[in-house]
Amino acid sequence: MRVALTGHLRCATRAEADRVRAGLDVHLRLTRAEPGCLSFDVTPTDDPLVWQVSELFTDRAAFEAHQARAVASDWARLTAGIARDYQITETT
Repeated sequence: MRVALTGHLRCATRAEADRVRAGLDVHLRLTRAEPGCLSFDVTPTDDPLVWQVSELFTDRAAFEAHQARAVASDWARLTAGIARDYQITETT
């Protein structure tokens, strides 16, 4: 079963948004190169403090491998404390 994550990254301040912008390109590149990553997008919305997040992985193992890599990454350190409103679903 494929694993999809959708939702929003919600910054409280412009300083948090600056941290997201500072690390986003590398985070996108590294994640898209991961085995099992079918798509990975973090897109600005009309609100400069909010990004739409959409991820799709081939299976639970690929998704969990991504989570393990991301939690130990520069992205995790840059975005620590920034609110995430995500929903994870499994699809066929």
